[in-house]
Amino acid sequence: MKPLEVLQQSLHKRVLVEMKGGRSFRGVLDAYDQHLNLVLSSAEEVVKDEVTPRSGLTLVRGDSIVYISP
Repeated sequence: MKPLEVLQQSLHKRVLVEMKGGRSFRGVLDAYDQHLNLVLSSAEEVVKDEVTPRSGLTLVRGDSIVYISP
């Protein structure tokens, strides 16, 4: 299965996005593009086991993503 197919199946579901630098986001995948830029809603930012809720939509740049877990 291709990576974009996995993202398509993960639309409107919670995902975990691991970022460069040890940060990660958990939230509902609302949209993505061919560069793997993501739009998350109901997101939480996780830095060293500290969870910070984010209000509104969160845009995650694809070039900063290490992996996305459905």
